[in-house]
Amino acid sequence: MAESDTGIPNNETAKIENALKASSESSDSIIRPSALEDFAGQEKTVTRLSIMVGAALSRKEPLNHILLSGPPGLGKTTLSFILGHEMGTQVVITSGPVIDKPADLAGLLTNLNEGDILFIDEIHRMPKTVEEYLYSAMEDFRIDIMIDQGPNARSVRLNLPKFTLIGATTRIGLLTAPLRSRFTLQSRLNYYDLKTLEGIIQRTCKILDVPFTEDGAKEIAKRARGTPRIANNLINFCRDYAMQKGDGVITQEQANKALELLEIDHRGLDELDKKILLVIADNYKGGPVGLRTLAVAVGEEAHTLEEVNEPFLIQEGYIARTAQGRILSDKGWHVVGIAPPDSQE
Repeated sequence: MAESDTGIPNNETAKIENALKASSESSDSIIRPSALEDFAGQEKTVTRLSIMVGAALSRKEPLNHILLSGPPGLGKTTLSFILGHEMGTQVVITSGPVIDKPADLAGLLTNLNEGDILFIDEIHRMPKTVEEYLYSAMEDFRIDIMIDQGPNARSVRLNLPKFTLIGATTRIGLLTAPLRSRFTLQSRLNYYDLKTLEGIIQRTCKILDVPFTEDGAKEIAKRARGTPRIANNLINFCRDYAMQKGDGVITQEQANKALELLEIDHRGLDELDKKILLVIADNYKGGPVGLRTLAVAVGEEAHTLEEVNEPFLIQEGYIARTAQGRILSDKGWHVVGIAPPDSQE
């Protein structure tokens, strides 16, 4: 019997990988709410979706197409699962970069059933040649694909079942106007406030049977950058820390020590965040400094800074984005502990 590099038979390795994957998926599915009424925060988006679901069920029709935008980790994928559960249909999940050519899209669409939901994450990264095929699929539920090349080339029309497309994007500005206009509802998800995040953390701890105190949950919420995904990740580490260094209960003291070990301060700023602020203050006198220059200075990809760090730093008022580049705010100067130059004062 063939063996893997670890010495385990290949079929046994496959079983182990499938078991680990199933375990991970089941853990995520346990934490995720299954109904709109259980989804915490994002009241405007939830209200809009509730109206759409109720109307669609009354008409016995599939949902109209929906575009969800906002920073990563706020619940776009979770909302797609909830909508599938509310409508009683399956949710097929993919992402923009994976759909490399029109044939990939055609394969996904033709395998859908009536009323199914196709969720495309990072839809702004879908190739433009593929995106154009979505226009007729979304409006007329048909797709025309080319077969063969040259003199033998011919177009074949495929009729599609009526489906719902849910697109998720962290950069809605990169979507073309024709695609954006084909979504009936466009809704943006925003960072969560501290109280809502506390409730999410307490709910997750109860589901995972993790002992905690209210002060412990609040300490995690303060450092979770307004993002449930980050909060859930921090819960797991705090739980491990409390089990190894304490009595297993996530108290304020245990949470504080665990998060200090991760170099996340009480403002939610991590090591890279503080490095960005320090570089702008120390190397460039508070700015302005361009994104690419800043990325080189801190030793990180420009895309990472723009997608991961900048949204939180701008939202919290530590830096500002101008036409000339990034500049440090008074709040940012206070964090780095350096007095701003006289010109900026």
